Amino acid sequence: MTKQKKSIPKNAKRVFRGEIFEVWQWQQKMFDGTTETFEKVKRPDTLQIIPVVGRKILIEKQEQPGHSQFLSLAGGRRDNNESPLQAAKRELLEETGYSSKDWLLFQKEYQLGHVVFTIYTYIARNCFKKTNPNLDSGERITTKFVNFNQFLALSDNKLFRNHDFVNTLLRIKMDSKRKKQFQNLLFKK
Repeated sequence: MTKQKKSIPKNAKRVFRGEIFEVWQWQQKMFDGTTETFEKVKRPDTLQIIPVVGRKILIEKQEQPGHSQFLSLAGGRRDNNESPLQAAKRELLEETGYSSKDWLLFQKEYQLGHVVFTIYTYIARNCFKKTNPNLDSGERITTKFVNFNQFLALSDNKLFRNHDFVNTLLRIKMDSKRKKQFQNLLFKK
Protein backbone atom coordinates (compact mmCIF):
# COMPACT_ATOMS: atom_id res chain seq x y z
CA MET A 1 0.00 0.00 0.00
CA THR A 2 1.14 3.48 -0.78
CA LYS A 3 0.56 6.51 1.39
CA GLN A 4 -1.97 8.97 0.04
CA LYS A 5 -0.39 12.12 -1.31
CA LYS A 6 -1.99 15.32 -2.45
CA SER A 7 -2.24 14.54 -6.13
CA ILE A 8 -4.45 17.46 -7.17
CA PRO A 9 -3.28 20.73 -5.62
CA LYS A 10 -5.70 23.07 -3.83
CA ASN A 11 -5.19 25.75 -6.48
CA ALA A 12 -6.38 23.42 -9.28
CA LYS A 13 -9.55 24.33 -11.16
CA ARG A 14 -12.01 21.82 -12.57
CA VAL A 15 -12.24 22.47 -16.32
CA PHE A 16 -14.47 19.55 -17.30
CA ARG A 17 -17.01 17.36 -15.56
CA GLY A 18 -18.39 14.32 -17.39
CA GLU A 19 -20.47 11.36 -16.31
CA ILE A 20 -17.45 9.60 -14.80
CA PHE A 21 -14.38 11.79 -15.19
CA GLU A 22 -13.36 15.29 -14.07
CA VAL A 23 -10.37 17.13 -15.54
CA TRP A 24 -8.44 19.45 -13.22
CA GLN A 25 -5.77 21.98 -14.31
CA TRP A 26 -3.31 24.21 -12.47
CA GLN A 27 -0.28 26.32 -13.15
CA GLN A 28 2.95 24.64 -12.05
CA LYS A 29 6.25 26.45 -11.61
CA MET A 30 9.05 24.64 -13.43
CA PHE A 31 12.69 24.30 -12.36
CA ASP A 32 13.81 27.07 -14.74
CA GLY A 33 11.24 29.52 -13.31
CA THR A 34 8.73 29.26 -16.16
CA THR A 35 5.15 28.15 -15.60
CA GLU A 36 3.30 25.30 -17.34
CA THR A 37 -0.28 24.05 -17.21
CA PHE A 38 -0.54 20.65 -15.52
CA GLU A 39 -3.65 18.50 -15.43
CA LYS A 40 -5.02 15.32 -13.92
CA VAL A 41 -8.18 13.33 -14.35
CA LYS A 42 -10.20 12.41 -11.28
CA ARG A 43 -12.68 9.55 -11.22
CA PRO A 44 -14.80 7.81 -8.56
CA ASP A 45 -13.09 5.24 -6.37
CA THR A 46 -13.57 1.61 -7.32
CA LEU A 47 -14.10 -1.56 -5.36
CA GLN A 48 -13.28 -5.15 -6.04
CA ILE A 49 -14.53 -8.02 -3.97
CA ILE A 50 -13.17 -11.51 -3.35
CA PRO A 51 -16.36 -13.42 -2.42
CA VAL A 52 -15.73 -16.66 -0.54
CA VAL A 53 -18.41 -19.36 -0.51
CA GLY A 54 -17.32 -22.39 1.52
CA ARG A 55 -13.86 -23.32 0.18
CA LYS A 56 -14.45 -21.64 -3.19
CA ILE A 57 -14.03 -18.14 -4.55
CA LEU A 58 -16.63 -16.58 -6.82
CA ILE A 59 -15.34 -14.86 -9.96
CA GLU A 60 -17.19 -13.32 -12.87
CA LYS A 61 -17.22 -13.87 -16.60
CA GLN A 62 -18.36 -10.56 -18.09
CA GLU A 63 -19.34 -8.95 -21.33
CA GLN A 64 -19.81 -5.21 -21.74
CA PRO A 65 -20.56 -3.20 -24.88
CA GLY A 66 -17.37 -2.46 -26.77
CA HIS A 67 -15.27 -5.01 -24.86
CA SER A 68 -14.33 -8.62 -25.46
CA GLN A 69 -15.42 -11.16 -22.86
CA PHE A 70 -13.27 -11.05 -19.72
CA LEU A 71 -12.88 -12.50 -16.21
CA SER A 72 -13.02 -10.27 -13.16
CA LEU A 73 -13.72 -9.88 -9.49
CA ALA A 74 -17.12 -8.50 -8.55
CA GLY A 75 -16.96 -4.75 -8.20
CA GLY A 76 -17.47 -1.34 -9.67
CA ARG A 77 -17.53 2.37 -8.94
CA ARG A 78 -18.45 3.95 -5.63
CA ASP A 79 -21.37 6.38 -5.66
CA ASN A 80 -20.82 9.78 -4.00
CA ASN A 81 -23.07 9.06 -1.05
CA GLU A 82 -21.58 5.65 -0.21
CA SER A 83 -18.74 4.51 1.99
CA PRO A 84 -16.38 2.09 0.26
CA LEU A 85 -17.85 -0.82 2.26
CA GLN A 86 -21.43 0.14 1.39
CA ALA A 87 -20.47 0.27 -2.29
CA ALA A 88 -18.75 -3.13 -2.09
CA LYS A 89 -21.83 -4.70 -0.51
CA ARG A 90 -24.07 -3.13 -3.16
CA GLU A 91 -21.86 -4.22 -6.06
CA LEU A 92 -21.58 -7.81 -4.81
CA LEU A 93 -25.34 -8.11 -4.42
CA GLU A 94 -26.13 -6.43 -7.76
CA GLU A 95 -23.64 -8.43 -9.81
CA THR A 96 -23.88 -11.85 -8.17
CA GLY A 97 -26.94 -11.96 -5.91
CA TYR A 98 -24.62 -12.93 -3.04
CA SER A 99 -24.28 -11.20 0.31
CA SER A 100 -22.05 -11.52 3.37
CA LYS A 101 -21.94 -10.40 6.98
CA ASP A 102 -18.17 -11.04 7.24
CA TRP A 103 -16.23 -8.28 5.43
CA LEU A 104 -12.55 -7.42 5.57
CA LEU A 105 -10.72 -4.58 3.82
CA PHE A 106 -7.78 -6.45 2.31
CA GLN A 107 -6.07 -3.71 0.35
CA LYS A 108 -6.41 -0.01 -0.39
CA GLU A 109 -4.38 1.33 -3.30
CA TYR A 110 -4.11 4.98 -4.26
CA GLN A 111 -3.70 5.47 -7.99
CA LEU A 112 -1.52 8.55 -8.32
CA GLY A 113 -0.74 8.76 -12.03
CA HIS A 114 -2.59 11.05 -14.39
CA VAL A 115 -5.90 9.42 -13.40
CA VAL A 116 -6.54 9.79 -9.66
CA PHE A 117 -8.69 7.36 -7.67
CA THR A 118 -8.50 4.67 -4.98
CA ILE A 119 -9.08 0.94 -5.43
CA TYR A 120 -10.49 -0.85 -2.39
CA THR A 121 -10.20 -4.64 -2.32
CA TYR A 122 -12.50 -6.43 0.11
CA ILE A 123 -12.76 -10.04 1.15
CA ALA A 124 -16.36 -11.12 1.72
CA ARG A 125 -16.26 -14.38 3.67
CA ASN A 126 -19.14 -16.80 4.26
CA CYS A 127 -21.12 -15.48 1.30
CA PHE A 128 -24.63 -16.75 0.75
CA LYS A 129 -27.07 -16.48 -2.14
CA LYS A 130 -29.63 -13.82 -1.26
CA THR A 131 -31.32 -12.91 -4.54
CA ASN A 132 -30.92 -12.93 -8.30
CA PRO A 133 -28.39 -10.50 -9.76
CA ASN A 134 -29.67 -7.06 -10.77
CA LEU A 135 -27.37 -6.15 -13.66
CA ASP A 136 -26.96 -2.82 -15.41
CA SER A 137 -28.17 -2.67 -19.01
CA GLY A 138 -24.53 -2.77 -20.18
CA GLU A 139 -23.56 -5.91 -18.25
CA ARG A 140 -23.77 -9.59 -19.02
CA ILE A 141 -22.32 -11.46 -16.05
CA THR A 142 -22.16 -15.11 -15.19
CA THR A 143 -20.45 -16.36 -12.06
CA LYS A 144 -18.05 -19.21 -11.64
CA PHE A 145 -16.57 -20.88 -8.56
CA VAL A 146 -12.83 -21.54 -8.46
CA ASN A 147 -10.59 -23.11 -5.85
CA PHE A 148 -7.71 -21.28 -4.19
CA ASN A 149 -5.02 -22.34 -6.69
CA GLN A 150 -7.27 -21.50 -9.66
CA PHE A 151 -7.83 -18.08 -8.12
CA LEU A 152 -4.08 -17.45 -7.81
CA ALA A 153 -3.64 -18.63 -11.41
CA LEU A 154 -5.74 -15.67 -12.59
CA SER A 155 -2.49 -13.70 -12.37
CA ASP A 156 -1.40 -15.53 -15.55
CA ASN A 157 -4.75 -15.33 -17.35
CA LYS A 158 -4.86 -12.68 -20.10
CA LEU A 159 -8.65 -12.50 -19.75
CA PHE A 160 -8.43 -11.38 -16.09
CA ARG A 161 -9.29 -7.68 -16.14
CA ASN A 162 -8.32 -6.67 -12.59
CA HIS A 163 -4.82 -5.71 -13.75
CA ASP A 164 -4.07 -3.79 -10.57
CA PHE A 165 -4.62 -6.97 -8.53
CA VAL A 166 -2.33 -9.16 -10.65
CA ASN A 167 0.82 -7.96 -8.83
CA THR A 168 -0.77 -8.82 -5.49
CA LEU A 169 -1.62 -12.33 -6.74
CA LEU A 170 1.90 -12.80 -8.11
CA ARG A 171 3.51 -11.75 -4.81
CA ILE A 172 1.24 -14.17 -2.95
CA LYS A 173 2.05 -17.02 -5.36
CA MET A 174 5.80 -16.47 -5.07
CA ASP A 175 5.98 -16.43 -1.26
CA SER A 176 4.84 -19.62 0.47
CA LYS A 177 4.37 -17.85 3.83
CA ARG A 178 2.28 -15.09 2.27
CA LYS A 179 0.33 -17.69 0.30
CA LYS A 180 -0.59 -19.59 3.48
CA GLN A 181 -1.54 -16.35 5.26
CA PHE A 182 -3.78 -15.30 2.37
CA GLN A 183 -5.41 -18.72 2.24
CA ASN A 184 -6.08 -18.58 5.98
CA LEU A 185 -7.46 -15.06 5.62
CA LEU A 186 -9.88 -16.13 2.90
CA PHE A 187 -11.01 -19.31 4.61
CA LYS A 188 -10.53 -17.95 8.17
CA LYS A 189 -8.59 -20.71 9.89
